[in-house]
Amino acid sequence: ILPETLLFQLLGLSIATLSTVTHYGLRFTLISNVSLDSNSYRVIHHTAFYLGICLSMTLILAALLSSAAMVRESQCLTAMGFFCFALAFCGLIPAACWKYTHSTEVEDSMMDVYDFVYEEVRRNTSSFRRHELTAIHEAFLCCGKHSSFGDTASVEHETCPPGQVRDEGQDCLQEIQDFLKKHMDFVFSL
Repeated sequence: ILPETLLFQLLGLSIATLSTVTHYGLRFTLISNVSLDSNSYRVIHHTAFYLGICLSMTLILAALLSSAAMVRESQCLTAMGFFCFALAFCGLIPAACWKYTHSTEVEDSMMDVYDFVYEEVRRNTSSFRRHELTAIHEAFLCCGKHSSFGDTASVEHETCPPGQVRDEGQDCLQEIQDFLKKHMDFVFSL
């Protein structure tokens, strides 16, 4: 097997692993489950998973076809491998354009979900939302947010992880931004 085909297989497996972690990871799944239908996060979450899996399978197939073409010296397998690489490349172009034109949509939709849940708890309208907010605080290791809409101490006292004082805790909106920035840096490095 050529080293290039092995690299493409590893790249395909890495993309599949990252897509799976993105789809089933605690933080992403928690936000997806809490988001409302009117919020675009759930659609983005599922689309990113399926596109990542399709891209990874296309790269793995292209690498396998290229290896088989080399061993058998088959022009047909070479053409099929090249076609798979072309498909992967053509799939990356719209993804890069979407990232450029919608650069903050994922971050904004995640923070909108947090804001919605936080404000629902602050208004004392839902004990179910209080449980969701506690889960978000525990998953992101953060505590509340800086708000100009009123006192937030009672919300944070009820929903922050035990032993985490407000002054020492991270603002959840900032923590979500930092988490997404690190994750997206990793995605684009692949």
